[in-house]
Amino acid sequence: MIKFDIVTIFPKIFSSWASESLIARGQKKKLLRIKAHNLRRWSNDAHKTVDDRPFGGGLGMVLKIEPIYRAVAALSKVKTKRKVILFTPRGKQFTQQMAHKLSQLEQIVFICGRYEGVDERVASRIADIELSIGPYDLMGGELAAMVVMETVARLVPGVLGKPQLLKERITKAKGFIEYPQYTRPEIFKTKEGKKWPAPKVLMSGDHKKIEKWKKEHGKEILA
Repeated sequence: MIKFDIVTIFPKIFSSWASESLIARGQKKKLLRIKAHNLRRWSNDAHKTVDDRPFGGGLGMVLKIEPIYRAVAALSKVKTKRKVILFTPRGKQFTQQMAHKLSQLEQIVFICGRYEGVDERVASRIADIELSIGPYDLMGGELAAMVVMETVARLVPGVLGKPQLLKERITKAKGFIEYPQYTRPEIFKTKEGKKWPAPKVLMSGDHKKIEKWKKEHGKEILA
């Protein structure tokens, strides 16, 4: 089992996603455990304050280090193979190879920033990895956490329900082979009368030719 612990100020964002499809099935089979934790739980004042104005001035608020420090400490009590990930546009860009490495862990703690950002001491003193899912800025780290969890979860044996799928698609470099897929009808007719056929080789029943076609048209996803 791999445990995903998400530290966020909006834990309800994850409720629907975590209760659907293969992610829900993976949890029922006890292959995954996903828990979203409200950062305000680790605030030490009556107002549950988790942010403050930035030193030096700025337009927005910054998430404070104290509640994040306490949250990560509380979620890291048991000795296990663990990484703490902070989502930031400045982080390393997430790749399929990185997903493979993360899938070997027993626990991942995600820190989801919001507002103007997170106290830099979280990145330099608490997080093991600063991660980005692309060269753009989001309103927070919650969507990025879902992307990483889904990419990692599908690599956990048993989550997809078809072990041969991973054997077929994962490369020696721990990338992922993606090739075009087709299904019925064999020939699709548009309302203008145009015909869009699927490749005949895929209906030939000749497995050697089909495998050759897949290799020729497949693309290895590494980054």
